[in-house]
Amino acid sequence: MDAAGQESFREFVAGRSSALLKTAVLLSGGDRHAAEDLLQNALIKAAGRWQRIDEPEAYVRQILYRQQVSRWRLKWRRRELTVAEPPESGGGGDGVAGVELRLVMRGALARLTDRQRTMLVLRYFEDLPEADVARILGCSVGTVRSTTHRSLARLRELAPELAALGPAAAEQKPSRDFSPVEVRP
Repeated sequence: MDAAGQESFREFVAGRSSALLKTAVLLSGGDRHAAEDLLQNALIKAAGRWQRIDEPEAYVRQILYRQQVSRWRLKWRRRELTVAEPPESGGGGDGVAGVELRLVMRGALARLTDRQRTMLVLRYFEDLPEADVARILGCSVGTVRSTTHRSLARLRELAPELAALGPAAAEQKPSRDFSPVEVRP
């Protein structure tokens, strides 16, 4: 890679790595260390082809998705339960409900399978249509629909308190911080 390509890559990493890390955290079920590894590996792969990439962010996101798919397709799987870091204590008040919602959502997402979590992240956090998710994951649209349906049902089962938050919580525009799934039936 020439000097201009290196500078372009550095600028991309500096400008977009935090947004890409959020997606990686969601894909890895809240495990920040696994997310950092996932993103680092994606960036390494992208760096090798940097001069030939037309849309860098789309390319890196595609690598993230495919690496996650490869991870949950492995025959041997890690059996440990990862737990997200507790939030930093802040000035409570109005933000408490949002923090509680994110903690409940994060816990429920962490308890889903990698496949279920990946489907929900792609469909609701990344807001991709079913056809695009099917293309990215190498499966049929019907598989995306059925897996998404089962994943949402499992999410409702794992966190019934999400439904208890009612329509007022569902009507609020979810932040891209960590509210990727609408849980209303």
